[in-house]
Amino acid sequence: MIETIAYLGPVGTFSQEATQLLFSNPKAEFIPYPTIPDVLVSVEQGISDYGVVPVENTIEGSVNSTIDWLIHRIDSPIVGELIYPITQCLVVHPNHADYPASDFKQVLSHPQAIAQCQMFLRDKYPQARLVYTDSTAKAAQLLQEHSHEAWLAIGTQQAAKKHGLHVLKTDIQDHENNFTRFIAIGKRPISFRDQKELRYKSTILVTLPSDYPGALHQVLATFAWRKINLSRIESRPTKTGLGNYYFIIDAEISADHVLMKGTLAELKALGCTVRLLGSYPCYRKEPSKKVEL
Repeated sequence: MIETIAYLGPVGTFSQEATQLLFSNPKAEFIPYPTIPDVLVSVEQGISDYGVVPVENTIEGSVNSTIDWLIHRIDSPIVGELIYPITQCLVVHPNHADYPASDFKQVLSHPQAIAQCQMFLRDKYPQARLVYTDSTAKAAQLLQEHSHEAWLAIGTQQAAKKHGLHVLKTDIQDHENNFTRFIAIGKRPISFRDQKELRYKSTILVTLPSDYPGALHQVLATFAWRKINLSRIESRPTKTGLGNYYFIIDAEISADHVLMKGTLAELKALGCTVRLLGSYPCYRKEPSKKVEL
């Protein structure tokens, strides 16, 4: 059966790389969409079987658009997660590969990519103006289309190859530990590529019954005394008034586990509103070893 998998495009982005790593069906059709909401809506409306979007980066934090749409707009569950290493590359049109650093006037890329390389750019290209684009792939495309301009771009090696660009330097991100968490959403479970499974995770959305001292402590205690590890907890506004929040909790346990079932029952007994956003396998791709030339 041909599966359609939507991802945050365009072609040549880290989202595409992560999506192709996650799905093993050789007949799968990968469809890029311009925005995160477009990806999620395509799954919700049955246009795509699955969708893959970024949800968190180790340097820049949560992707609020993904989280807000999961909470407020769609009901399709999270069915998998991939932690993917992000290796930013500095690319240039071949016409300018031998230019000195001082000659470059602009650096183009997605705001997240530029933020991940701020110190590198300040040190090596302080004179260059930072120009934000819709994606790293779009930045590479603009370099190809403006071959007469002394511009740089930040993006993937895949995008550089596609647009005939020269890679000046790899691994230009300011922190080595640069990973992005991608989640897959869909209406049914999926089988991933043969990767080392790290753990099973459940993501739940909790609304406190009222704002009183110790309310959040009671919620966390239901996990603590059962020794359920929480890998992440984050608050997001309910959009009903200042000070009103949802709490998104990632618990490293399957929703089918007896301890997790007990936790959910206790939370409801405390008066909390609880919604399961997904219970799914999690994988991690380790960075490739650097080779000194």
